[in-house]
Amino acid sequence: MTVRVVVADDHPMYRFGLAAVLAQAAEVEVVAEAGNGTELLRAVTELAPDVVITDLTMPDLDGVTATRRLLEARPGLAVLVLSMHEDDEHVFAALRAGARGYLVKGADGTEIVGAVRAVAAGGAVYGGSVARRIVSFYSGGEQGSPTARAFPDLTPREREVLELIAVGCRNHEIARRLELSEKTVRNHVSQVLAKLQVPDRTSAALRARDTGIG
Repeated sequence: MTVRVVVADDHPMYRFGLAAVLAQAAEVEVVAEAGNGTELLRAVTELAPDVVITDLTMPDLDGVTATRRLLEARPGLAVLVLSMHEDDEHVFAALRAGARGYLVKGADGTEIVGAVRAVAAGGAVYGGSVARRIVSFYSGGEQGSPTARAFPDLTPREREVLELIAVGCRNHEIARRLELSEKTVRNHVSQVLAKLQVPDRTSAALRARDTGIG
């Protein structure tokens, strides 16, 4: 059976190279390419592929949001993330969105084709560095922290932001400590408030302190 694939990445040459790699596998057919999340949603709606291979950092609509929307509409769709990011924040955001596989760019053609076959068959595939992060998380590296136990829905980065909010840090101070831009920090703060279902950072700090954080 032919596995029909849509490839999404905002770098045309990378898409070209990836499509060329997949074309070498007789049972894999690339039916469309997309340069952003909006194009990806449109291609999947029109073509109903078996597998989506997507980057996470794309203009217009990022890969995590696109994955979540795709799986809300088509729960059986297999999504394989192929990203340069291998930090906890990106990995777990993709897995929470429903991605069935996660490889880091630099994976060779054999690994990518094997991953496509595996997720199309209902399996889950994680590259070596990603798998180690998942094992570390579930073996106690992250889940043992008070913030992780109290707020399991937060990503590791959002937990760090909440901990700093709890001790009274403003956005510029959080940005300095975590080596992030203030815009990124503002986005994380918004996500924390939404997930905690609180109206402002003061309420978030109080929630955190009630659980012994800060």
